[in-house]
Amino acid sequence: MTGKELALWTIRVCSALYAVAVALWLHREKPGFPRIARVCWAVACLCFLAHVVLAFHFYHGWSHLEALKETARRTAEETGSSSGNGIYLNYLMAVIWAIDAVWWLRRPAAYESRPRSIEIAVHAFLGFMFFNAVVVFGGGLLRGVGTAAATILAAMFAYRVFGPKRVPPTAV
Repeated sequence: MTGKELALWTIRVCSALYAVAVALWLHREKPGFPRIARVCWAVACLCFLAHVVLAFHFYHGWSHLEALKETARRTAEETGSSSGNGIYLNYLMAVIWAIDAVWWLRRPAAYESRPRSIEIAVHAFLGFMFFNAVVVFGGGLLRGVGTAAATILAAMFAYRVFGPKRVPPTAV
């Protein structure tokens, strides 16, 4: 497997684990689910960070300017806008997700009792990034599977928010 293929596979695995972790998180009141979701969340984050490192090494020669140009080219290709500013959203995603994953691993009780506004902001931002990565910028099978996963997760989220009331989950 080449370095470029490895970069692609890390983001594919990341996307799959992200979807599994969010689905489990949405059902976190079930026994054992929080622990499995936490591990999936952390491993997905590690895969994303590995993808960033591998992409910078094998695609961009460790050049931020090259990554910015490539982001602008891909954005223009997919959306018609030639902005490369999405690269900064990826940097922000790396920081936010890493902090969130470490917090959930190290202090699960504090994590589960964090303000709802933080929970919503983190998941809204990462969900937006996931959707763009797999649906807007993903190709082939990743786009199809990503669209299905995004649709299912959105439906699960809507049911959780607007469905029957539940007993609040306990931290594990």
